[in-house]
Amino acid sequence: MRSAARVPTATARAGARTEPPARRTDPAPAATAPAEAPADEPPARRTDPASTATAPAEVRADEPPARRTAPVSAADLLAKVRTCVPVSRGRYREDHGAKATVPVCGTRDAVFWKADMDIDCDGRPGLRCNARTDPYFSSSTAFAQSDGRPLSSEETPYVVVPAPSAVWNHRSHGVRGGSVVAVVYRDRVRYGVVGDTGPAGIIGEASYAMAESLGIDPDPRSGGTPSGVTYIVFKDSRVTPIEDRRAAVTAGERLARRFVDTDG
Repeated sequence: MRSAARVPTATARAGARTEPPARRTDPAPAATAPAEAPADEPPARRTDPASTATAPAEVRADEPPARRTAPVSAADLLAKVRTCVPVSRGRYREDHGAKATVPVCGTRDAVFWKADMDIDCDGRPGLRCNARTDPYFSSSTAFAQSDGRPLSSEETPYVVVPAPSAVWNHRSHGVRGGSVVAVVYRDRVRYGVVGDTGPAGIIGEASYAMAESLGIDPDPRSGGTPSGVTYIVFKDSRVTPIEDRRAAVTAGERLARRFVDTDG
């Protein structure tokens, strides 16, 4: 929860489609049986054309059908990040003045941390995010959208990463503006992007839109939640343009499925 003790965010900072078998154009004789195939004819030629059709390349024959379409659940993702292998050289505070207890952890495909969620209302001013509603409001974000303007906290679900420091440099782990993120809270999973940077020693912050989508109070003064949020950033991923919510969801669902289905 953002409070007067919280320092402001450091921004600006600056299938293949399977075609149906060809239709027969020569109708079968009405009163005669089809000619018998010669005994030495290869078996493949005796089969009906439909039986030779192959499944799309992306469908694995040994994959359970339900897993091909079922969305990745919060439980699926949390099971993959149950164990922390720290990639940060130290730990982060969740709020200014609190103890440093949060490490950044890593796997081959992602980095993650478990923390609170404070509301970052920075970026383009709107009805809910502006200098009147947020005492720490900044009209800029570390990463801009495709037209050069700052992101909108009200419209773009994004998370905040700490500014690079001796504790951790996100850039050295394949994380940058537009990297795809999955945020888990209770039984909900929502996808977005890395959209801003914050104080070098604090972690656990996301945009108004991200909080709202998770059912967390998005008010920049009194909202947020003190614990229970898991942030997963997929390495070397990127949404272009950064503000495209649908693209973030599409990429997030694909990367999350690969993440939970991959060993290690």
